[in-house]
Amino acid sequence: MSTDARTVTVKLLDKEYTISCPDGAEAELLASADYLNQKMLDIRHSGKIIGLERIAVMAALNMSHELIKSREEQRQAVEVNLRRLGQKIDQSLARNSASRVDENSSSS
Repeated sequence: MSTDARTVTVKLLDKEYTISCPDGAEAELLASADYLNQKMLDIRHSGKIIGLERIAVMAALNMSHELIKSREEQRQAVEVNLRRLGQKIDQSLARNSASRVDENSSSS
């Protein structure tokens, strides 16, 4: 890492890990670790999965699923907004075109 790296200690399932991160990114790293820790605690408390590695993998899979689902929802929202904007543009062009026809008819 660069000389601008910082060392941060995070705690996941009562185990401490020392992680290097870029200077200024400590807050994001800690927030990410807190989120991961909560996901891992939820999985451990469900009692269905045992073992730190298995819990970590399941948490990673769940978080990946959340990310993919969120991206798809955002993509769909962008498509809806683009369609709505396209309709507004079409309506505006149609009104503009109709007003030109009216102007040309009245000036003849």
